[in-house]
Amino acid sequence: MARAPVMTTRAPRIALVAGEASGDLLGAGLVAALRERFPDAEFAGIGGDAMRAVGFDAWHDASELAVMGLSEVLRHLPRLLRLRRTLRRQVLAWKPDVFIGIDAPDFNLGVERWLKQRGVRTVHYVSPSVWAWRENRAAKIGASADLVLCLFPMEPTIYARHGVDARFVGHPLADAMALDPDRASAREELALPLDAPVLAVLPGSRLGEIGRLGPAFVKAATLVAAQVPGLRVVIPAATPACRAAIESLLARSPPIPHSRLLDGQARTAMVASDVVLLASGTATLEAMLAQRPMVVGYRIAPLTHAIVKGMGMLKVASYSLPNVLARDRVVPELMQDDCTPEQLAASVLDWFHHPEAMTALQPRFHGLHAELRRGASTQAAQAVAGLLSAGSNGPGTR
Repeated sequence: MARAPVMTTRAPRIALVAGEASGDLLGAGLVAALRERFPDAEFAGIGGDAMRAVGFDAWHDASELAVMGLSEVLRHLPRLLRLRRTLRRQVLAWKPDVFIGIDAPDFNLGVERWLKQRGVRTVHYVSPSVWAWRENRAAKIGASADLVLCLFPMEPTIYARHGVDARFVGHPLADAMALDPDRASAREELALPLDAPVLAVLPGSRLGEIGRLGPAFVKAATLVAAQVPGLRVVIPAATPACRAAIESLLARSPPIPHSRLLDGQARTAMVASDVVLLASGTATLEAMLAQRPMVVGYRIAPLTHAIVKGMGMLKVASYSLPNVLARDRVVPELMQDDCTPEQLAASVLDWFHHPEAMTALQPRFHGLHAELRRGASTQAAQAVAGLLSAGSNGPGTR
């Protein structure tokens, strides 16, 4: 559909939709960076407290999109469909210069496609993992978004193969974390001895992950503690519900000497540690930015795994972000049937028994951190401004 006629009667209007806390933080950074370029701009849509704090008008709260798991999605589906219909009408009536969907692809891509068909310029911020599986999604995302803002450098090339405009803007986590982590301060914060070996154990931030991975991770930590004298084990719990689930696991397992369950503080625990044992996901990126050796484990439901493998949806040999970014197997990955307490423990012990390998890994992770540290919010705002100027006689015009 043709773009709406150009007018020059008002300041730019930018609609955004962010779901969950991570999207709210991304949105806040982007709104702040866009406001530096367009001081009189108006920002509205779906967001949380962080976005409100930088002058965003939240028509609906980001928590309304924070739905995870198939059963929970199905239970909330009628409400989510109503919200989507209401939002689409609100956005179209508001006549924004651009709509930016931040992550939440199941919700945002449909909204973007609907608005794009009606002449609204659209941006999707945070690419789904097209580098890992179902690359053909890139073309479908391009049907929804005029521009895709990517957090990882390998993503724009994939989109280019499908004729989609995608830009690497860097990763906000890389901006937020120090290039030279201060392990001594992290240990002081957690009251850990400076000279003791430390293992951080992160079995996931969702109850399903903890249920699948927790028993193997706890048993692995027990096996490692038996072979590393004076080992301290710290186990961050992402939420009170996660803490309860981990406490239940620990109560049913042999005690791990010198172990402590933390409320949050995952990043501090990683920086303080010598080795991290963790679930595959964004936490592996955080451990890489903390420049810590790690062992990555993961399991999904056996039927899901069989379908993904059988249908050839998975396109990569490595799952964890450090290995993908390094284009090399720099950290061990133990997936599905390999994710056993014994194999996890053996991989963790391999790091402890080879300190020279730990030392060699740090400059490599430092280099990857520097590559991702580009000022993501500023880069994203610049790309959005370019889209606005390319499609109008100036920012804020319709």
